[in-house]
Amino acid sequence: MIIDTHSQLTTKEAIDGIPGHLVAGYGGIFHNIAGGGLPGLIADMDEAGVAKSVVVAIDAVTTHRYAVTNDMVAGAVAAYPDRLIGFASVDPHKGKLAADELEYALGAQGLKGLKIVPNLIEMYADNPALYPLYEIMQDRQLPVLFHAGTLFYTGIRLKYGQPVHIDDVAVDFPRLKIIIAHFGFPWFYETLAIAQRNPNVYFNIAGWRPKYIPQDVMRYISGALESKSLFGSDYPLLKRAELLRELRELGVKEKTLRAMTEDNPARLLGL
Repeated sequence: MIIDTHSQLTTKEAIDGIPGHLVAGYGGIFHNIAGGGLPGLIADMDEAGVAKSVVVAIDAVTTHRYAVTNDMVAGAVAAYPDRLIGFASVDPHKGKLAADELEYALGAQGLKGLKIVPNLIEMYADNPALYPLYEIMQDRQLPVLFHAGTLFYTGIRLKYGQPVHIDDVAVDFPRLKIIIAHFGFPWFYETLAIAQRNPNVYFNIAGWRPKYIPQDVMRYISGALESKSLFGSDYPLLKRAELLRELRELGVKEKTLRAMTEDNPARLLGL
């Protein structure tokens, strides 16, 4: 059962939730940021033989008026409950209201994780304002997926995505399941070190064509961190079938592929 740990919601409503002033930078790097709605998302999964995929909300209303809401994600999961796993997002600038929204998303709406984009909310991952949210996730034994590293939205500051701040979170919340997205490029050595030293930290390769992933990252995926690596697409930015094909063309062992696409995500997500 292949599991994609990282994809975006591609309904028109979700795409419209991304402010136009942010999108210009993405268009120069990725040429298909619209996707094909929910049918297109499921069709891409089917083409690649992907059984389940995480889809994420984004709440950065205070800083950038950016809202792909928990309601949108919950609606998508309701449409395809056997295929999609919804991750919530809440705006920590809202204080206690954010914690209340998270409790509702994980309870009544049935979402199964939390997505945080430090670059968009303009907070480092170890900002104390986020700690009540981590408490909730740790208590529920549900994962937090951090965007880390480069983000191509126009006008976004790179510094907030530095993975080293996630190390503090991993130490302060040793039972919290953590995913560092995009292996934290360009700070991928930080990601590798954080994942290696903290039992509760994983990383994914979402948003990267495998042939462009640094060789040291691939060595760790096939070696010391085989049990910590996760498949992710960042669909619709990249097609899942192409990513899986390219991993095989690069000579990644079937044992490693099974770990990153099946065993590790299933263990992390409690499937």
